[in-house]
Amino acid sequence: MIALLEGPVRDLRENSAVVMAGGVGYEVLCPRTTLDTLVIGETATLHTRLQVREDAWTLFGFHHPDLGLLFDHLTSVSGVGGKLALALLSAMPSAVLAHGLIGGDIGLLSSVSGVGKKTAERLTLELRNKIPPRLANEVGAKPRPVGLNTSAERDAVDALLALGYRELQVRAVVAELLGENHELTADQIIRKSLGRLR
Repeated sequence: MIALLEGPVRDLRENSAVVMAGGVGYEVLCPRTTLDTLVIGETATLHTRLQVREDAWTLFGFHHPDLGLLFDHLTSVSGVGGKLALALLSAMPSAVLAHGLIGGDIGLLSSVSGVGKKTAERLTLELRNKIPPRLANEVGAKPRPVGLNTSAERDAVDALLALGYRELQVRAVVAELLGENHELTADQIIRKSLGRLR
């Protein structure tokens, strides 16, 4: 099992990076948040998961171990492979995804390309009690108590959606704001969100 890969980034592609280690270039599939942290020529440290199939060996990499843990939870669900888990991790911030799984938000999960309603239902059913609450805090953000201020968060999201903004975009911005200050009221969340959504 390859658990960690460290070396200079040789190339960045749409969904992957090529990282050199011991004279070998490893292609590592990464979520968008991880790819955004990598720079060609600079050293990368990736927490990895190796999936072995009959037709391919695929290496997945994450810049933070919590992303790898969330990936493990997603792929533990029947019918969810590595690439679908990666699509979920790339579609939204990890905190939004964790909140969606814990809260049973089928609409949010099924809005990701490749995730149907049945798969979204299975994900929430199997994972809502298994996702550690700390994963509902964005990687690198100040921790905020899960479940605190949920009515303000819900009211703000509903109001922003009514204004025509996309759900994934809204949830990402709201999660970011609450990661910075979990005591914001619904009105404050809406005002601050409008400034970032424009």
